[in-house]
Amino acid sequence: MNTHIALSNPWLTTLARLESSTVMDPAIGALRRGIRNLPLGDVRDLLRGRPLGHPVHPVLVQVPIGCWLSAAVLDIAPTGRSAPIILTAVGLTGIAPAVAAGWADWADLPPEQARVGLVHAVTNMAAVAFYTASLAARLRGRSARGKLWSLGGLTAVAVSGALGGHVAYRRGSAGHEEECLSTGVA
Repeated sequence: MNTHIALSNPWLTTLARLESSTVMDPAIGALRRGIRNLPLGDVRDLLRGRPLGHPVHPVLVQVPIGCWLSAAVLDIAPTGRSAPIILTAVGLTGIAPAVAAGWADWADLPPEQARVGLVHAVTNMAAVAFYTASLAARLRGRSARGKLWSLGGLTAVAVSGALGGHVAYRRGSAGHEEECLSTGVA
């Protein structure tokens, strides 16, 4: 990373500190071993996107993100009450495959990327919690509270997306994945 850019940009400075911090390494090691030891067989290749020739996680996250962003737009627009509820629920339903693919990719990242990736995952868990609370509030007829929870969820999704983008593009795990797909070695 260009040190001059990192020092002049608080976001990049924070990410550089996160990448170099070893505090999470014991948890990362245990999680990696657990994920790598799951008896997934050929499902692991599907989760990693090998049949497509590229990672599938970025494709799968489009369902929850698209639904939740659409729900936020409908929260602002004068529409019926049910559309944001449906979109929030569909977004929550789309989480499982995206999470599975994300963890499968994460388990083979270099330490610096795994550190940021773990914070990305934790931020995603916060987003899911916010959207679950939003759905529960909306189903109880508390739409204003549901909208607030949704706004918190959308904020968490934005932060998580920035972290995921950093892992995939700035640090080049997308290139690492490309190499893994062509060689079959992770």
